[in-house]
Amino acid sequence: MSERRGTLAPMEGTKAPRFTERLRRARRNGRNRGKPAALEDLVIITGFSGAGKSTAMHLFEDAGYFCVDNLPPEMIGNLAELFVHEGSKVERSAVVCDVRGGDYFEGFLAVLEDLERNGVTHRVLFLDADEQTLLTRFKETRRRHPLAPEGSVADGIAAEHRLLVPLRDRADQVIDTTGLKASQLRKRIADEMLPTGTPGKLAVTFTSFGHKHGPPRDADLSFDVRFLPNPHYVAELRPLTGRDADIVDYVNRDDELDAFYGHLIPLLNYLLPRYVDEGKAHLHVAIGCTGGRHRSVVIAEHLNRHYGERGDYLVEVAHRDIDKAPRG
Repeated sequence: MSERRGTLAPMEGTKAPRFTERLRRARRNGRNRGKPAALEDLVIITGFSGAGKSTAMHLFEDAGYFCVDNLPPEMIGNLAELFVHEGSKVERSAVVCDVRGGDYFEGFLAVLEDLERNGVTHRVLFLDADEQTLLTRFKETRRRHPLAPEGSVADGIAAEHRLLVPLRDRADQVIDTTGLKASQLRKRIADEMLPTGTPGKLAVTFTSFGHKHGPPRDADLSFDVRFLPNPHYVAELRPLTGRDADIVDYVNRDDELDAFYGHLIPLLNYLLPRYVDEGKAHLHVAIGCTGGRHRSVVIAEHLNRHYGERGDYLVEVAHRDIDKAPRG
């Protein structure tokens, strides 16, 4: 893209008029059938390279939005047409559109005008940052600027600035990310762009496993519960699993299990909100015993019920080694 292009020119005689007519037809057909378009919110994320667009997109994705990264402007029209068509089940969508779209990016304003003219509910989020912040971020990631792949990052930022000025003025929400950590940016966008003001519930997976089969490689937190009474050494209990009441009673025979919960649950109550504050979307908590069939299953099931009933998090339980036959 040459640097002489200092404005975002509308697309003349290209695909915008055809998109406009198709979009009108799709909306008209939906109204004639008495079925309103499903699309309730279309968020278009744009702004400077390195200003946090990926962080923003991940936030909307965690909040249940259908997300697309690096979408050329003219494809926004095609996507909107699809979402307002009868039968679409997408109610909320977020797309990232920026200078990576090359020459197509110059038709951005024309596409926004078409969306406005055809009554498609949409918002434009523009992410900004000062030059030094952008330079620092590019230096840390060691990535090349899309407008200066063979030149300096500063030249790329300057060229991008000339292109983005008119689009910044058109945005519904402008956020300066200078000095913001990723978690702070997520909180800021959630407060200003999401209906609930929250970045979506943290998804927590409680996984039981057996140490003799190796620990999970992707666990964020791991607890070793091999200190608890082991039902494996009781012949009549060995074939059972931690889902059986007899196993629960045996593991808690001296109230050791209740005592453990008295320490574990307050710890998790402290940690989980901290992960939310840091912008984490999914937390994997692993609980390991020897074989992964008794003690760890008991605890994973208990945590799943406890946090599932609270409703603060999206909770699921997994038992990696429960079906592996016990030895002896």
